Amino acid sequence: MKQLSFNNHDNELTDYCHYFRAFSFKQKNLLNEAKNEFNAVSNKFRFYYKVKMYLGEISLELRDFSKAIRYFQEIEKLTNDDAFDFKRSNVSHNLGLCYLHLNKFDRAEEYLFKSAELQQLEKDTLLLISSYMDIANLYYVQYKDRQAIPYFEKAYLLSKKVKDFELKRKAAINMAVVEENRKNFPLALVYRKEYESWKDSLNDQNKIWAIAELEKKFTVKQKEKEIKVLEAENQLKIAERNGLFYSSVLLLILFGAGVYFYKQKIKHNKIILSQKEELDELNATKDKLFSIVSHDLRSSVSALKSSNVKLFENLKRKNFTELDKLLHNNSAIANGTYNLLDNLLNWALFQTKQLYFKKESLHLFSVIQQIEFNYKSFMLDKNISFENTVSKNIFVFADLDSLKIILRNLLDNAIKFSEENGSILIYTRTSNNSFCDLVIEDSGLGMDKNTQEELLNETVLLTKKKNNENIGTGLGMHLCKTMIKKNNGKLNIESQENIGTKIIVVLPKFKNHG
Repeated sequence: MKQLSFNNHDNELTDYCHYFRAFSFKQKNLLNEAKNEFNAVSNKFRFYYKVKMYLGEISLELRDFSKAIRYFQEIEKLTNDDAFDFKRSNVSHNLGLCYLHLNKFDRAEEYLFKSAELQQLEKDTLLLISSYMDIANLYYVQYKDRQAIPYFEKAYLLSKKVKDFELKRKAAINMAVVEENRKNFPLALVYRKEYESWKDSLNDQNKIWAIAELEKKFTVKQKEKEIKVLEAENQLKIAERNGLFYSSVLLLILFGAGVYFYKQKIKHNKIILSQKEELDELNATKDKLFSIVSHDLRSSVSALKSSNVKLFENLKRKNFTELDKLLHNNSAIANGTYNLLDNLLNWALFQTKQLYFKKESLHLFSVIQQIEFNYKSFMLDKNISFENTVSKNIFVFADLDSLKIILRNLLDNAIKFSEENGSILIYTRTSNNSFCDLVIEDSGLGMDKNTQEELLNETVLLTKKKNNENIGTGLGMHLCKTMIKKNNGKLNIESQENIGTKIIVVLPKFKNHG
């Protein structure tokens, strides 16, 4: 922008400025601004063919297909005598897409097959998968299912060889739709569950990266604190040397300065010692947590690997009943791992004081309805009946995000510890005018008095056990206690072994709603 504001006559430099501004706008998805800047580049520009290519892509994204075709056809006419840094398969593929959107199916078929042939020669598997999907869709919109299905299958098989989760998801959902149209619902269900598994893999990957970024920020902050402590110590030493230097001038000043600096040193040492103890405690908690989480993640991955081996074996034998059971098992493992990572992220945010609390009036019945919707499929898998009889007149004063974390963890535990054909009830009971008791009652395993007392203690972590086998880190329950306390609430437990459990969350009411 600064260069363009100068009144200069260097046309080549001006073209480069417009080109790079246009490219930046396109990367930011500001398509109209990018188009204006590309149009400002003169046709004498050394890389004008690239300008045409980008203008064609922008027109395609803006659904101006006729204009896009004109740009791509100009690129297509370029001879092979000169070396151009673009793939001709991309040009053919884009032309095929334009004709497909314009319902010119013959031309679309010609160009899509041409791009697929070029991509095979270039060994560009990712673009080849997209071409196969577009060819299949070309036939599908013309109701030529027999011609479309082989290309959906080719795209699906090729997607197995790449690491692109988005392509895997698209290929799986396409196969699910194909099988549903062919009334082969068991196989369609397999593809839909595969689609969900790739979706969860993508979400889990994002969660892991988010946690890694938080750990990095936390480490940097700790180092900054250490540097500040060292700077304080250095300043103290300088002050002591200055005191000794001026001691030869006045004995009284020396005595006063000595007493002052001695007190300051003791004060700083106490602060440093306190900070050290706090850091040691945090590190111990972090080490214990990561040890448990690593064990749980390793166990989950190991279980998935073992289950996948069985899944492939049953897939070869076409044992759909066993496949359905294994996929349900994989889904449960993936859900547990997702909840563990979600709790770990929230724990990290809380430890680094990055959680933002905004208390407001919340309609309790509506919040529980939202949480119920997310867990309905898991309750159906275990045939668990669910009933929400929370009073529709109750409003609580709490932070929405933390309340959802509390309810998700408590409902997840209720499902986890309930047997097949069990029941879960959520209701309220009024203890006084200022607070209400939210009760999550299940007909599950229950717990003894010792376990109840341990859960209610202000412990950092409490690993839950069933028949001497670990079934959780206890991180979710710790998060619940922390966030209930942050919302000025209280947690109580009523339970009997083999009968069921009532988790009571005491929350402050919103006063304007009584």
